[in-house]
This record gives sequence, C-alpha cells and structure tokens, in this order.
Amino acid sequence: MLDKISLALVIVGALNWGSIGLFQFDLVAWIFGGQGAILSRIVYTLVALAGIWCISLLFRDTEAAVVHTDDDMR
Repeated sequence: MLDKISLALVIVGALNWGSIGLFQFDLVAWIFGGQGAILSRIVYTLVALAGIWCISLLFRDTEAAVVHTDDDMR
C-alpha cells in the first residue's frame, strides 16, 4: 500500500514539475495558496519523501510469486 501511495505522490510531483517546465505554472502552489503556504510545503515534503521511498523500488526483487491452482496439479 505504501508503494502505491508513494508512486501516486511521485506522479503528482512529476506532473507539477512538468507544468513548471512547460508553462511556468506551479500547480501545487496554485492549489494550496503559494509556495510558502504550509499546505504547499507539506505536499512538497511528502512528494520528496515518496521519491526517496521509490528509490527502494529500484533494488527490490521483481520476480512475481507463483500461485498454483488445482488445475496445475492435474
């Protein structure tokens, strides 16, 4: 669950950086009242922490677990 939340926050950060790069528009700051607003700073911090967490995804074993059904036994 934490992986999915982190990934969602990283996507929010990526979209925000894309809007800054393409349109010079900070979407998070616009929604939460400016870059210095406490809510904006919380979102920026959560996105940064999510990015740090997602680094661990690079080093995890990606082999999926094999689930055996009754049909496999026949």
